[in-house]
Amino acid sequence: MEIAVVGAGSWGTALAKTLADKGHAVTLWARSAEHAAQIEAERDNARYLPGAGLPSNLRATADLEAAVRGRVMIVSVVPSHTVRDVIGRAAAAIDPGAIVVSASKGIENQSLATMDEVLTEVLPGARLTYLSGPSFAKEVGRRLPTAVVIASRDREAARVAQEAFAGDRFRVYTSDDVTGVELGGALKNVMAIGAGIADGLGFGHNARAALITRGLAEITRLAVRRGANPQTLAGLAGMGDLVLTCTGDLSRNRSVGVELGKGRALGEVLAGMSQVAEGVKTTQSARDLGARLGVELPITEMVWSILYREKPAMEGVVELLTRPMKHELA
Repeated sequence: MEIAVVGAGSWGTALAKTLADKGHAVTLWARSAEHAAQIEAERDNARYLPGAGLPSNLRATADLEAAVRGRVMIVSVVPSHTVRDVIGRAAAAIDPGAIVVSASKGIENQSLATMDEVLTEVLPGARLTYLSGPSFAKEVGRRLPTAVVIASRDREAARVAQEAFAGDRFRVYTSDDVTGVELGGALKNVMAIGAGIADGLGFGHNARAALITRGLAEITRLAVRRGANPQTLAGLAGMGDLVLTCTGDLSRNRSVGVELGKGRALGEVLAGMSQVAEGVKTTQSARDLGARLGVELPITEMVWSILYREKPAMEGVVELLTRPMKHELA
């Protein structure tokens, strides 16, 4: 297949390599001509995924329309807050019958739209699918065993995307629960910041386990209110991705939380990062979405107060723990 991957960060590069390793002709779009030229010349993305080694059937370009024109599959891997702009600019060059795989995780701040809702607006009538699950780019780039899920309302599109990606080190399941897969992938980043804050405060394994478990309950409440199947949140896009992002040292969102827990200011933490921590923007969106839907999100509220109101981390955690007592399943 001829496939375009839009976004040459670590995750986009890892997915592009996964597809190229299967023999597909892959075009990887990079935002700058300099970055694309470096990838082409060195057969490596030294900026975001050094050492992965990119096969010759993976080409890089900074020409967005040329990258997507005529391709049977488009994989969108740009940061969630740029999806509307980037894919909107590419829309006119994307073939109507192309399958679009979204691998961006987040919720827009102003519209509170998921990537599904954004792409449905930008690419009306397109064959949309959504890839999520526990998958650090560095490990996928090294071909370490990984399992993900692709959700779509178009079962044939999900099957084609599944076959395109699946290999001996990359197992792909399908789902028809787009809402559950999308919200699980977005909201786990908020919980990972919370887990990082607890780790930065030195709270240990008990606190982390509690946060992951109650974080899953929080994600499930919001997703089910939006019509998701609760079983989806017990799967790869829910519990799987949540555990990975809350515990793994490669998690950018957890790393942000760790530094906040140590007392550093958010601006200082973000200034030292070369890639986006999606959970920072998603925390605002999740809080606003919960308020709109009347869903209680105490961990999200705690993370938001630390991120956006500069509440001391210890004070935020104490407030979370001393809320009124309740039944676990209430």
